[in-house]
Amino acid sequence: MTKVRAGRGRAKPRRKSAESNHAARRARRAAPADGAIGVFDSGIGGLTVLHELMRALPHEQLIYLGDTGRTPYGTKSAETVRQYSIENTEFLLERGIKVLVVACNTASSVALEVMAERAAAPVIGVIEPGAAEAARVTRNRRIGVVGTEATIGSGAYTRALRRLAPDLEIYTRACPLFVPLAEEGWVDNDIARNAARLYLASLRQSGIDTLVLGCTHYPLLRGVIAEVMGPKVKLVDSAASTARATVELLRRERLARRSGKRSVSFFVTDVPERFIKVGQRFLGEEVQSAVRIER
Repeated sequence: MTKVRAGRGRAKPRRKSAESNHAARRARRAAPADGAIGVFDSGIGGLTVLHELMRALPHEQLIYLGDTGRTPYGTKSAETVRQYSIENTEFLLERGIKVLVVACNTASSVALEVMAERAAAPVIGVIEPGAAEAARVTRNRRIGVVGTEATIGSGAYTRALRRLAPDLEIYTRACPLFVPLAEEGWVDNDIARNAARLYLASLRQSGIDTLVLGCTHYPLLRGVIAEVMGPKVKLVDSAASTARATVELLRRERLARRSGKRSVSFFVTDVPERFIKVGQRFLGEEVQSAVRIER
């Protein structure tokens, strides 16, 4: 576990986050309001974000790309994650999307800037919304963050939290096994519980009252994480807050569809059967099929 001490002295003037700057910069070049919203993740974890988007946006067309053939991203180099993210972005842009939601904490932490530079549409990541929610709900100013090795190593959450509140004490812990457990559907068994106990032991001793689930796969393990951390620790994931940020962007830039039936399309980079099976646990009959694309 890594602890980042609270800042001292006067707070620096708050700068707009990279995510908000990129979204504003690209909004003027976005596709018309009848374009789709593109969402991508390294696998199935981004379905937690997609679920919240579907709840919040009943009239929108949504396109989800799960890079299941190359998951996980969290153990790969920043250079590799940036390359994968560029390819995912280009695939979605070819489908005329009006907004890109990066539903992957690893990609958001190391590749958001390069995606925003290439995308002719606003780009929203998941780091800033999750950090903002954690800073809002903490009472004792001690926040824990769990994520992939790449996300934790990037320091993205620490920087985002520090911009919001320099007085926070921040404790971070990489939990690399959580992603394969989620992908396999092993989210409520002894293996998952033992992994959670091992990873979270030091965070339990730190006195945090808020824990950021800094990977979109981790909400699938919310039950065992909550069991280990106890009822006094608030769990925060970025899915709902990212959906709210997307709704606000669409409203502000007048890109929202005001009528019509919602539709969702799914694309994957590996055989689709397992994705469909796991996806139906989240979204029910919404996940009837997925198209495999070659990489």
